[in-house]
Amino acid sequence: MKFIIIGLGTFGSSLAEKLTQLGHEVIGVDKQFEKIEDIKDKITHAICLDCKHQNAINSLPLKNTDVVLVCIGEDEGANLLTTALLKKMNVPRLISRSVSPIHATILEAMEVSEIVRPEEETAERWAKRLTTAGIIDSFELTDNYSIVQVEVPKKFIGKTVALVGFNQFYQVLVLTVMKNVKEKGLFGILKKTSKLHIEGVAKANTLLEEGDVMVLYGHNDNIYQLLKDE
Repeated sequence: MKFIIIGLGTFGSSLAEKLTQLGHEVIGVDKQFEKIEDIKDKITHAICLDCKHQNAINSLPLKNTDVVLVCIGEDEGANLLTTALLKKMNVPRLISRSVSPIHATILEAMEVSEIVRPEEETAERWAKRLTTAGIIDSFELTDNYSIVQVEVPKKFIGKTVALVGFNQFYQVLVLTVMKNVKEKGLFGILKKTSKLHIEGVAKANTLLEEGDVMVLYGHNDNIYQLLKDE
């Protein structure tokens, strides 16, 4: 995948390096030349630009990029201006960083659906979410082992936990399965929306259905292998 990360502070630079280490193409952008010098040998490309300006945004290879992340944290105004300019460019996937609840509210009002909160979330977690299909959230127990929430892959739909053989074939444990359940409204009428309902500890005969979310525990390499496309 190809990423553009704008803002190479502590979080942005850490995320850029982790994505590069995972084998992805990363373009890092910052207006401070010192930050570009610090990271230029650790990622694919590093560019010194002030992205508050339309001309700077126009010079970026947005059409050939999968994800653009605005990680500017020191200047909320610059973050919002950059995000607004990118929204106009209709990039495939835009993620922006918030530094306060008010900032997050403004980003939501701008219809930015994915917001990074570095104070609560690590670069490691975001790198995993961005590069592994199906991962909804993760919690790193050690450098190698994690607990992750994942959408049930299509290849497992209609099978039971025992039939898939998570532990036998992948060395991964299914801790629980969450199912989408329709909520009841007034007079017991089912709503159009649904919410995830935890089924308790996963059993061998737990049936995996479309829309289910599994909570898995295992070595990161084994989880990645399990989630690979058929």
